[in-house]
Amino acid sequence: MTTLDTPPETPATPATPDRRRRRIAGMAIWTAAFAVFIVFVGVPTSDPLIAFGWLWLATIAWRNYAPWRTHLVFLRDWLPLALLLVIYNVSRGAADRFFDPHVTELIDADVWMFGWLTGDQIPTVWLQQHLYERGVVHWWEIAVALVYTSHFLTVPAVGAVLWMRNRGLSYRYMRRWIALSLAGLVTYFLYPAAPPWWAWREGYLPEEVVRISSNGFDAIGLHGAGNMLNALQVHQSNPVAAMPSLHTAYAMMAVAFFLPLVRRRWWPLLLAYPLAMTFTLVYTGEHYVIDVLVGWLYVGATFLFVGLAERWWTGRRGALGYPGDRPA
Repeated sequence: MTTLDTPPETPATPATPDRRRRRIAGMAIWTAAFAVFIVFVGVPTSDPLIAFGWLWLATIAWRNYAPWRTHLVFLRDWLPLALLLVIYNVSRGAADRFFDPHVTELIDADVWMFGWLTGDQIPTVWLQQHLYERGVVHWWEIAVALVYTSHFLTVPAVGAVLWMRNRGLSYRYMRRWIALSLAGLVTYFLYPAAPPWWAWREGYLPEEVVRISSNGFDAIGLHGAGNMLNALQVHQSNPVAAMPSLHTAYAMMAVAFFLPLVRRRWWPLLLAYPLAMTFTLVYTGEHYVIDVLVGWLYVGATFLFVGLAERWWTGRRGALGYPGDRPA
């Protein structure tokens, strides 16, 4: 079984007391700077380059005793991925220009699955009728806002930690991340699908659906975080890119990657994250349950096909006489 150790190409170096002190000081400075950025600017949701810049600074702060050439390796490995995600964001915003958005079949799917419980309503409407109160921010809406925003940070943060601990595992993680993103992007072009808040706004749902994914930020004083998220939703995202839900697909991918690496008693704790993301997306009007289920299917398909491709490539390299480790 693969372990999360130091990168395979560098020997393990024990942390000396001086390095530990420098690490603590570096991370304290980074944490303070990042907190100030969130308060005054917002969570870096709109531009992958900003998010990756903060991750790079975090790796520098964590290993501030390392030579600069070590820190530049991060740029070599991650900058192409960041640029690819920038292209993904721009392309995703144009994915609704070729086909009309699908609406009614998503509504019908959710009613078919849950109408017996919700009185023939989609789960989003039922949840908002029972939990949402206009003009009032409940404690769970703060948690919902934080879970929703974690989508923009969790996957790259996990990748950065893996990159520092085990370079080989980080590359496997990035391959699945890229493949999942591209699969979602292709689907957005071929099957643009409208979320519940859009369906209500355009008259497809008789019951009101309010888009409330950023409501909780005002209650805890993070107005900038909410404003940045709202700006992303209004000006940059594609409003009919709901199928599949990459929010929940990314959450499931980050968890599923680690399931074979940890003891099973930790699985419920790990799986609580994609389940919390599912509740968040459905409650806030961002996605139907069917979007979430399809997103999970995409994760399974991505792991299957990328794993097969890795095994094929490893076998081909072995047949040609190149050295290399088998995929973990």
